[in-house]
Formats: sequence, structure tokens, C-alpha cells
Amino acid sequence: MIDLSFRRRLAAMPLVILGLLGAALGGCSRDTAAYPSLAVRPAEKQGFAEPVVPPAVLKPDPALDQRIARIGDRLQAIEQEFAKAHDQARASARKARGQAAGSEAWLTAQTELATLDEIRARSSAMLAEIDDLAIARAAELQPDYPALVGLRARIAQAVARQGQQIDTLSAGLSAA
Repeated sequence: MIDLSFRRRLAAMPLVILGLLGAALGGCSRDTAAYPSLAVRPAEKQGFAEPVVPPAVLKPDPALDQRIARIGDRLQAIEQEFAKAHDQARASARKARGQAAGSEAWLTAQTELATLDEIRARSSAMLAEIDDLAIARAAELQPDYPALVGLRARIAQAVARQGQQIDTLSAGLSAA
């Protein structure tokens, strides 16, 4: 036989379930003030493409043009000096080829290679000077200056070529 208290509890069970269900459904009520809408926002309709930025207007800079011209003249003078010194060093390197390290011909060739290296160092210093000018323009948020970029490329090629010529001559000499 079933206990009477158990029957009462069993009869009250649907009321308890309905009460819990009502409380749970009450949490699903709509409160438009507390939560944002999940609808597509206007900004999301625009897309994610980068905006088109108009190119910067390049203004002539006469002072910079004069400085670039002076550096270009210095580069030309250094290249002529290097060419003359390279011819002399190449002749000395030919004489020193096969000579022992420390011989008179070897020492002469090494001295002339040091002269070439000093000239190349001056070319490298001009490259640093050009880089400083470009950095100063960038710090002022100015666009690249084509004459400056072109001169930098010329100097970089000259430095690379000079280094290669020095290495070629050095490779033909006996190691110290």
C-alpha cells in the first residue's frame, strides 16, 4: 500500500514542474533595452576593402635638388678616382701574383688595395648621407623624392661594384 504522504507528493509534482517551467520561460522574455540587436549593422554592409588613398603630390624642392647635384658630382669624382687607383692596383696585383706574402711587390699591392678600400669607404659614407636625407623626408611624412631614390641606387651600385673589384684583386694575392 502506498503511503498517503507519497500520494500527496506525487499529486503536487505536476504543479512543481509547471512552476519551474514558467520560471525558465520567464527568462526568455524580450528586453530590448538591455541587449543590442544582432541584425547587420550599416558598417558591416560596407565591406572590408581598403579605402582608395589618393597619391601624394610631389612638390619640387630646389634646395634638395642642389644637394643631390653636389652629391652626384662628388660620386662622379670618386668613381674617377677609384678607376685610376684600380688600374694602378691591378698592375701591382699582377706583379705580386705568385710572390710570397711580405715581399716588396705584395706589400705594394696591399697598400694600393688599402687605397681602393678607403675610396670605397667614402662612397659608402655618401650612401649613408643619402639615407639620412631620405629618413629626414620620411620623418616629415613627405613622399619619396625620385631624384634622391635614383642617386641612392647609383651610389649603391658603385659601392657594390667597387667592393667586388677589390675582392677580385685581393683573391689573386697570397694570404698573409
